[in-house]
Amino acid sequence: MPVTVSTKLRRITELARGAPDMQIRSLSHHIDVDFLREAFARTRKDGATGVDGQTADDYVANLEGNLQSLLDRFKSGTYRAPPVRRVHIPKGDGSKTRPIGIPTFEDKILQRAVAMVMNAVYEQDFLNCSYGFRPGRSAHDALESLRREAMNMRGGWVLDVDIKGFFDNLDHGHLRELLDQRVRDGVIRRTIDKWLKAGVLEDGSLSYPDTGTPQGGVISPLLANVYLHEVLDKWFERDVKPRLRGRSFLVRYADDFVVVFSREEDARRVLEVLPKRFGKYGLTLHPEKTRLVPFGQPHRSDDEGPGPGSFDFLGFTHFWARSRRGSWVISRKTADSRFTRALKRIADWCRTNRHLRIADQKQALAKKLRGHCEYYGITGNSRALARFRYELLRVWFRWLSRRSQRRKTWDWFNALIQRIGFPGAKCVHSALKPVANL
Repeated sequence: MPVTVSTKLRRITELARGAPDMQIRSLSHHIDVDFLREAFARTRKDGATGVDGQTADDYVANLEGNLQSLLDRFKSGTYRAPPVRRVHIPKGDGSKTRPIGIPTFEDKILQRAVAMVMNAVYEQDFLNCSYGFRPGRSAHDALESLRREAMNMRGGWVLDVDIKGFFDNLDHGHLRELLDQRVRDGVIRRTIDKWLKAGVLEDGSLSYPDTGTPQGGVISPLLANVYLHEVLDKWFERDVKPRLRGRSFLVRYADDFVVVFSREEDARRVLEVLPKRFGKYGLTLHPEKTRLVPFGQPHRSDDEGPGPGSFDFLGFTHFWARSRRGSWVISRKTADSRFTRALKRIADWCRTNRHLRIADQKQALAKKLRGHCEYYGITGNSRALARFRYELLRVWFRWLSRRSQRRKTWDWFNALIQRIGFPGAKCVHSALKPVANL
């Protein structure tokens, strides 16, 4: 009976679960051509190309030969990690950018294969408080966990933390020490070292940073989780929580995290020691974006709505509001910075594609609206969704009006929308029921 990829991953999982303190020295033998073929199937085919310009279609033209060559170079140690192509994407409200590294397509396949093997190990170690880039643990799961636990505590004090340039400042020496605690396979570790040392190509200039892992690489989220599992998650559960006087919990998605405390004194103690903990591992907290937010459940006479006691996490502003039954619940709306950035992207698209047929523009914009609702369409955010649809249509009308010298009116545009049947904005994620007796 042939051994499938899922069987191999299950064996690794059982080994790691049965020996949580063991250093695993043999993993790379699980990666064969079938394993690489599965990694290829899980790799996006429409992503941007790397420094070699090779597309997925180019690679598929000789798929079996390319996978066999990749496997031989990986196992023999002759694989050379190519530089990543660095681009910058909008951040926050679009006024700033952040760097993203784009590996070559072949490099993505190998990174995916190594990540699959290592995920089978580390999923047995990672704690429930972490959600980013883990199987079956989405951003919406993190949001619901935060909402549920905070409502159970009736709010409290939220430590909203921002790690300054995490992916650029991740220390290679500390990362290697953390990997040594669990994975000591020579083939895999040498390959990871090659990725860490691979250059960065930006505007025709090649550099070799001493720290960091390219944000955008397939292997980077796993390395980030390994790093912060030790630096933050285990430390908080093992060393911090037993010393606190009140209740607390941590929710982390990749390098974004918040900690909620029932007592202010506990929150301030952790806020004082947190920079020292991160500094030990070469990381710095952003002094302006890291803040302590009072987030206790309001009294009956308090006004509802986002205010000083609100905070942003994973693209949403979290605040207390009244439910339909009159109880205080934690509500979420699209963060202003994300709203502005999304509209700017819509405007940029309309500007560059206003020459297309209206039917084609409608189809593309409807898809963008659905994508927006897929993430931001949660219970309680319907007003922001409706506003986004309205602003999207305003932007589209403005650029359609520039296609000719004939003046377009809102009546003409509204009739057009009715005729082509532009979709509405709908919530697609239901929030958990409010905790009783709040």
